[in-house]
Amino acid sequence: MAQVLVQFTLPHKAPAASEFSRSNGHSILTITAPSHIGLPYGRYPRIILAWLSTEVVRRRSPVIHLGRSLSSFMRAAGVEGLSTGGPNGSLTRFSNQLRRLFASTIHCSQCRADGSVSIDSGFSLSRKAVLWWTPSLPQSVSLFGSYVELSEEFYSSIVEHPVPVDLRVLRELRSPFALDIYIWLTYRMSYLRQPCKIPWHLLERQFGADYSSLRHFRAAFLGHAVRIQKLYPAVRLAASHRSLILFPSPTHIPQAKP
Repeated sequence: MAQVLVQFTLPHKAPAASEFSRSNGHSILTITAPSHIGLPYGRYPRIILAWLSTEVVRRRSPVIHLGRSLSSFMRAAGVEGLSTGGPNGSLTRFSNQLRRLFASTIHCSQCRADGSVSIDSGFSLSRKAVLWWTPSLPQSVSLFGSYVELSEEFYSSIVEHPVPVDLRVLRELRSPFALDIYIWLTYRMSYLRQPCKIPWHLLERQFGADYSSLRHFRAAFLGHAVRIQKLYPAVRLAASHRSLILFPSPTHIPQAKP
């Protein structure tokens, strides 16, 4: 996964507007999309992003071919059980999230302690996306293959700062919140050298998820953490009323030796 999308996460559920922000320390990430398309949200965009990032690292190309049918792309991404193509069917939702993702633009701001902005940067996720699929006919093969050309900035962010994750775990976890926690944990363990306490209110600002109280957020986070530890048993963490405590652990994907 691209590091920028580990430190900041996509919406968990459908946003009411076409602009969405997350904060992490003195940094703020804002995602925007055309109002007639909408922002990406939920589980599917996260799996698609991980698959795309993996392909970029493997192929070292910003042009990623998605296949000549929707079903073939879904199999490649490892998304199973998408069998209905009606207006509210899972195939239609998957295709819709794909379009939302490729239409999105990211803006990052880094602020000083006094609140003034020190750095502003922005980029689109894709330069061009060509999707020939029809969700109601997922097995149909188009004459031309679908593909996406990632923007230069997004491509560089993946190549320069990739965060290795296990795609099998992403396919196993059903909750977008759980996906975000898993990816974030293996990223933090890549550089954690001593125990670290992170206050719950800061984690809530980073992960969001629109819980009604900090107590509900903490309970949901720890519930997902139990499930993640079954899939990523090497990760070590504990919790107090005020903080999440991380202990140095191996990354889930072993780091390459220099």
